[in-house]
Amino acid sequence: MTEHESTNGAGGLQEAPVKEVVADGSVLVVRLGGELDLYNADAVRRALFEAAHQAPERLVVDLQDVRFIDSTALGVLIEARSKLENRRSFVLAAPGLETRRALEVSGLDRHFNVLPSVADAVAAEL
Repeated sequence: MTEHESTNGAGGLQEAPVKEVVADGSVLVVRLGGELDLYNADAVRRALFEAAHQAPERLVVDLQDVRFIDSTALGVLIEARSKLENRRSFVLAAPGLETRRALEVSGLDRHFNVLPSVADAVAAEL
């Protein structure tokens, strides 16, 4: 098993959901990838809560490499945002088609700052 794989509840291998956490000045970027679902929601929750605990001026969640996101993972995003004093500082960046569709169908695209790229998310005025 590589560092980018983990076991899922069905005993199979699954790509690790948290790729990296990068500090860029007062901004933290959490890069997620693969399939975000019930099986790895705890790992995503831990990473996002740890990032929020650092009280960055902005917390950017890079969704570019996410291929699938389910309702459990969407709930984790809501939970993580609630950990920040300024909820507008929680920004979703670069969602692909499937992730964007999940955000739209759930109505969360109207509640989150969703920007087309990490660079846009880092530079945006909040």
